Amino acid sequence: MRRSLTQPLSDVLRDYVRENNIGKKLKEVDIVQSWEELLGKTIAHYTRSIVLRNHILFVEISSSVVKNELFMIREEIKRKLNEKAGEELVDKIIFK
Repeated sequence: MRRSLTQPLSDVLRDYVRENNIGKKLKEVDIVQSWEELLGKTIAHYTRSIVLRNHILFVEISSSVVKNELFMIREEIKRKLNEKAGEELVDKIIFK
């Protein structure tokens, strides 16, 4: 017997995300997870931790040379991350 109130799973998940206001947090997690994809395996190898808090991305880098190179292109990195998210989630990047 078929139920008349069935919905596609994608619609149910979309409604759940919207009702619980977790869409922005999911985008923030996606930004952190896409670090290696956007900057490559070499940079990801030197990256110790990435945290997004209050629109500020804190990135801990183990190499001072890599940290300096990333510092020089931080505006481009910020643009790429926001472009990936589809909105302005990162206002500033701080390398430690």
